[in-house]
Amino acid sequence: QVQLVESGGGSVQAGGSLRLSCVASGSSYTGVCMAWFRQTPGKEREGVAAIWTTDHTTYYADSVKDRFTISLDNAENTVYLQMNSLKPEDTAMYYCAHPGPGGGTWFAGADFGYWGQGTQVTVSS
Repeated sequence: QVQLVESGGGSVQAGGSLRLSCVASGSSYTGVCMAWFRQTPGKEREGVAAIWTTDHTTYYADSVKDRFTISLDNAENTVYLQMNSLKPEDTAMYYCAHPGPGGGTWFAGADFGYWGQGTQVTVSS
């Protein structure tokens, strides 16, 4: 069973930065695509950034390109999301995600079925 634990959320003013971390356990962590999603009340969960553990190929939603950076520490089974130039519209609950069979949530070519508990990011104007 894959378990994901996020940390690093908080409240910042517009233009500020935050770094989210996600530690994965119970996964081989090889040849998978790790991702960050976000969700606001009443809206569907949306993919933000993804990275393949084999070659660190990354993928970003248009809304966060050039502001967010996803990275990996394979030795620590940890995926990070560095968020710069934050905007109020980035306010959301952020979730770390790992592929799982039949998960039904597709992003960057992977089907995500395991989720962390989420960490809240709030950006004030």
